[in-house]
Amino acid sequence: MPQTTSVRVSAFADLTPHILYDLLKLRVDTFVVEQECAYPELDGRDVEPATRHLWLERDGTVLAYLRILAEPDGAARIGRVVVAPAERGGGHAGRLMNEALALAGDRPCVLEAQAHLAAFYARYGFTVTGPEYLEDGIPHLPMRRPGRPTA
Repeated sequence: MPQTTSVRVSAFADLTPHILYDLLKLRVDTFVVEQECAYPELDGRDVEPATRHLWLERDGTVLAYLRILAEPDGAARIGRVVVAPAERGGGHAGRLMNEALALAGDRPCVLEAQAHLAAFYARYGFTVTGPEYLEDGIPHLPMRRPGRPTA
């Protein structure tokens, strides 16, 4: 029987404790442990009412994740894009980006890309908006995708 990969979207208040644990574990395992970045992964933004958590799941296992935050200027901020090591190269980040952009709709979107991933985000209409900078020793670039005018 083929395994089905499902996209899930949830507000913080609707996450089960088990799913929340799995999402945070993937983020910490990747950003804090694998990339050796000692930073406040739990930054308080996960619990904001407008934040949406998106993840791919197969048979109850989280494969990939990202979150969408609502910025004060109305833009959607995409962040914490992560794919489990065993699942990398399978198109999961792209699938989540498509879902995130569909949820963002006509709003502009911003993100802080690890510099080596700028071309990946460019495929989704993001362009670099400022100089490269180091965050936790990793080169990053600010990127933006303009909103679409409403009819």
